[in-house]
Amino acid sequence: MLYLLYAFLATAAVVVSGVVALHPRLAALNHRYVIAVASGIVISAAFLELLPESNIESNAIYVALGFFTFYVIEKAMMLHACDEEECESHTMSLAAVVGMASDNIVDGVGIAIAYLTNPALGLAVTIAVVVHEVPQGMASTSLMRHAGYSVKKTFTVIAIAGLTYPVGAYISQFIPQNIYIAIIAFIAGDFIYIGAGDLLHEAHRRLSYKVVIATLLGAAFFIVVESLI
Repeated sequence: MLYLLYAFLATAAVVVSGVVALHPRLAALNHRYVIAVASGIVISAAFLELLPESNIESNAIYVALGFFTFYVIEKAMMLHACDEEECESHTMSLAAVVGMASDNIVDGVGIAIAYLTNPALGLAVTIAVVVHEVPQGMASTSLMRHAGYSVKKTFTVIAIAGLTYPVGAYISQFIPQNIYIAIIAFIAGDFIYIGAGDLLHEAHRRLSYKVVIATLLGAAFFIVVESLI
């Protein structure tokens, strides 16, 4: 079950990015370029891999459902990537922690279903999940530290949230194969919202040509990777 290993790679991305954000100097760095690169990769994964596999003519409703589901979750729980300065204006509530874990479970299911549909698609989805979890993991850590969480409590929350990826991947074993394509369509909508509605929007809070270049580099990176897998 290689997809479980892929899910644990996402876990590692969350934990490592969280640990990095605990370092005072690294936490103070501008995360905007990391967010921009991640947005380019996630959007490219949605358009170049997930949508072509989703039988869009029949499953467009699931793409829309994925998009608006994560729009509602993000707006209700204020769970999104942000840089150090902007994270100071947000809070990390229990609802946000639950939202982060729920999002990770969905991504874990997406990794597994994509892999079971096509191993190359599973790898592409894993890459997109890993890169979008880096800025989110850093943001979540910053939010918890600003909320007064101890280092131990912050790390515990990040670790538990990260472990929900393999939980989602395991759950995929019980999902009927005849709805795999609908789930891929749902994940495509999820990625479009995360990439364009969350990450790209956050990266462009202060317009900079460097952010534009970072976004395009992220897209170019994914295109190169896609051609190799």
